[in-house]
Amino acid sequence: MNDTSTLQAYHWTLSTVTSKDQPAAAAPTAGNGKPLGLDFSNQRISVNGLCNLLSGSYALEDGRMTISHMVSTLKACPDSQLMRYEQHIGQHLPTVTNWTLDNSAASPTLVLSFQDGTQWSMLGEPTAATLYGGDPERIFLEVAPQRVACSHPLIPDYQCLHVREITYDDRGIKVDTGDWQYYYGSIQGYEHQAGVRNVLRIDRHTRKNPPADASATVDILDMVVETETVTQQ
Repeated sequence: MNDTSTLQAYHWTLSTVTSKDQPAAAAPTAGNGKPLGLDFSNQRISVNGLCNLLSGSYALEDGRMTISHMVSTLKACPDSQLMRYEQHIGQHLPTVTNWTLDNSAASPTLVLSFQDGTQWSMLGEPTAATLYGGDPERIFLEVAPQRVACSHPLIPDYQCLHVREITYDDRGIKVDTGDWQYYYGSIQGYEHQAGVRNVLRIDRHTRKNPPADASATVDILDMVVETETVTQQ
């Protein structure tokens, strides 16, 4: 795997920030107390872990990186400090100059250098496509506001998510709703809150050689399509 394909094969999480003539410091946390993350795909860069989603174009040439045309979603965020950090990131990323990859460890490290002498050190985690291969199936799941009791062979008194699949046509109009079912596993990237109904857009990956006690598929949250707080009667 060459450096360019490695860049796209991993999620990159900001680990340390080194300002010019200063020692490396732990990266600040962004939204939900989590560090900043970057994803590279098809000449697009996405920034996650903030209040809004930032994205832009990137180009590579002879160890140099150019980031441009940064855009942002427009969600209002109550945390003013997070908003200032988000604005800083949107202005700082286009000043990137160079990038290097260290593949010597089990997980690769990406280092980004900026015009002001700052360096970001970012740790790589394989994307779902890297782990499971191939394109995922895109499905939509409605998750009921309350978990329900279900029979689990290993966990007594287990509470399952209650879900049903929704089908939309090419225009985004709902055309079918499936039956409610128990969902025994977990959806990566999704944390259920009691009393909140959600419709989730899911990327479903198929495991090539699943363990005997594991599901043959892996569901990863792509985005929350609808959310509603439901008052119990």
